[in-house]
Amino acid sequence: MFARLTGLIIGATLALSGAALAEIGDDGLHVAPWLHDTFRDLREDLGDATAEGKRFAVIIEQRGCIYCSRMHEEVWVRPDILEMLEEDFFFVRINMHGSTEVTDFDGEMMEERELARRWGMLFTPTIYFFPDDVPEGVIGPQAAVVTMPGAFGAWTTFNMLNWVLEEGYDGEEDFQRYHARMFAEQTAQGATE
Repeated sequence: MFARLTGLIIGATLALSGAALAEIGDDGLHVAPWLHDTFRDLREDLGDATAEGKRFAVIIEQRGCIYCSRMHEEVWVRPDILEMLEEDFFFVRINMHGSTEVTDFDGEMMEERELARRWGMLFTPTIYFFPDDVPEGVIGPQAAVVTMPGAFGAWTTFNMLNWVLEEGYDGEEDFQRYHARMFAEQTAQGATE
């Protein structure tokens, strides 16, 4: 009984200490080293990402989002995922209820909350991945090559990031088949345990 109680206390302490590591900014959103603070002109941000040899992505989050917290505290901090986010991607965050000005790909300027409505956002987190070149006159969701809605486990996220980097969306193997194949290989190698 004592050993079980001690185990529960240690487990709860470790869980709380992990959650305490996630820093929250003044806006109530998580702070992460892979999020770029820009002027939020999406076409300019795309150009900066491309110049750095990175894939451009926009993540939409909101204060108090339990799914955003889960991703920041459990998934995006995993070393292999964090390395990809920092080295291979250029992420800009939009606050679903924020008032910071954003310029969409079509040149329209508006507050973050207006952009979220324009893009039809209902849930957070949602990530839009973009190609290296976005045609004139389109808005974010029309330009995105992949949309990742909601919170996913580490292996689904890891495989999604790789699928985007490999431009799997242009191939014949959709993400579900790619993920199933990769997860089977990862499991066979003992990586998913």
